[in-house]
Amino acid sequence: MTDGGARPAVYRDYAVFGLRIRSNVELPELFPASGDAAPDVTIELGSVPVVTHGEADGLNRVNGGFVLVIHEVARYGIEAGKRITVDAESGVPERNVRLFLLGSAFGVLLHQRGLLPLHANAIEIDGRAVAFMGPSGAGKSTLAAWFHDRAFRVIADDVCAISHDSEGRSQAAPGLPRLRLWAEALELMGRSSHALNRSFVNDDDEKYDVPMDPACAARTKVPLSAIYLLDRGAEFSIVPLQGIEAADAIFANTYRGEYLTRMSGQKEHWESVVRLVRGTPVFRAIRQWDPSALDDQCSRLLHHARRLSRALEPSASEGPARQS
Repeated sequence: MTDGGARPAVYRDYAVFGLRIRSNVELPELFPASGDAAPDVTIELGSVPVVTHGEADGLNRVNGGFVLVIHEVARYGIEAGKRITVDAESGVPERNVRLFLLGSAFGVLLHQRGLLPLHANAIEIDGRAVAFMGPSGAGKSTLAAWFHDRAFRVIADDVCAISHDSEGRSQAAPGLPRLRLWAEALELMGRSSHALNRSFVNDDDEKYDVPMDPACAARTKVPLSAIYLLDRGAEFSIVPLQGIEAADAIFANTYRGEYLTRMSGQKEHWESVVRLVRGTPVFRAIRQWDPSALDDQCSRLLHHARRLSRALEPSASEGPARQS
């Protein structure tokens, strides 16, 4: 990836995480932004300072800003939640550079902007967002694919950015409009990897990017009605988490939460978590790790989320956001 030098940079506007992005790095994973408003975030190719005290993978404070170092991929300069400069290593596939740009680098930027990024996906059910969080391998994307295939709108997959409106109500912002599935999950969902791109080029992990049906991708923020922490167990159950237990679950599943100490953002993060759990019910959803039980368990999660939505907002519609 290079800025070319001999030709002027071409800037395009995109939309993601509720933000307008102006970038001279082409971002085919994102939807174009409509209109001609000023950008919230600018992304440019350029030179990023080398970390002088011994460059290491991870987030480094440099000259009052932050540099995210991804070994053998790129350095990302991240400034004040408004700007990301991309300095890629020579010969690195552009897909790999974008993977960390739209992942870890944006994780830093979202924290800088005071948003709460969760390691979660979110689905629109009856006009409200329902988030399912958990570590890698918890089955979040498989769950999102199940809903997607039944024509529910997917708000976010893997990273869900939470903000609050003027009245303090939690909202989930649209994330990247794609699903990221392991090869076995593709097979389970009746998909083929033949025409799909691996999430990381030259990686042995068989994880693939699956484009969403545009009609099943949310384009605006959606009020958040519930959060489910996915877990494994012998029997299916859904149990409420309250107080410190709910807050701990959010802390443990904050996307790139390990960067907060370096960013001195623990206080703001704590305030965001407390605000979230005070206004949004959190549950632990224990599921059997059995492919044959997927339909039944997803249907039960859907039933629980719908019942909760009706209790919180009796006027909510009976049907899903969009059914074909």
